[in-house]
Amino acid sequence: MKLSKSLLISLSLLVSMLYGCTYGFSGASIDYNTTKTVSIANFFNDAVDGGLPNMGQTFTEDLKDYFQRNTKLELIPSKGDLQFEGAISQYNIAPQAVVSSGNQNVADRSGLMRLTIGVEVAFTNVKKEEENFKRTFSFYADYDPQTTSLTTVEPELVSQIFKEIIFEIFQASVAQW
Repeated sequence: MKLSKSLLISLSLLVSMLYGCTYGFSGASIDYNTTKTVSIANFFNDAVDGGLPNMGQTFTEDLKDYFQRNTKLELIPSKGDLQFEGAISQYNIAPQAVVSSGNQNVADRSGLMRLTIGVEVAFTNVKKEEENFKRTFSFYADYDPQTTSLTTVEPELVSQIFKEIIFEIFQASVAQW
């Protein structure tokens, strides 16, 4: 009986300690006692080389969704305790691997193409100004132009790249480990 009481008390203390912690299982280290809100301004597509229609809106909504799923912060239109703003600054498609045809009369072709997207982000932490930053996050995805066209895979590639960039933004702003 004493062993089970000791175990119950130990478990209760452990649960109490974990509940009081500011670290969440999402990886965020947010002090919810002082930081309660987040605001995410609309990100616009300022990339010279274009991209999908509504790409800025898609990125903005994906970033909002990520914070709502992975934190207890209230999303507000502006002046949050944590604030994000920025723009898609790079959208670049470039060959990564050239495949030789082996024939002098036939031009070499690209065996692999890379889509790279860069997003400039200004992060403001009203409660801890030393954590503020302004930087560009970028990521890429490759596809084979011989087996598929860009228009076929572009939505999937953009979504994949956005997920990686948003994860990096989250890590840099609120996980910080």
